[in-house]
Amino acid sequence: MKSIFSKKTKSDPELLALKAELQEAQEELSLAYRRFDQALDPELVESCVYQISAVKARCNYLIRAIKAREPEPTAAAQLEGDTLWT
Repeated sequence: MKSIFSKKTKSDPELLALKAELQEAQEELSLAYRRFDQALDPELVESCVYQISAVKARCNYLIRAIKAREPEPTAAAQLEGDTLWT
């Protein structure tokens, strides 16, 4: 007997591409923070701040795009996530 929790949905190539791009952006953000930590010149610090801001904005966009493309969870999965204990 198959479990309803083991169903796999078809892979959406665009969703996979968005997730890969998000991973790259997160790595870029980590690098930008390391550059910021090492920057000494005020103009370089300012440049790093702008770069961090830009990459964060791109990450936020990608997260919203991923959430919009992900399939809706099944009713069973929703019930599994809901807890009655508080």
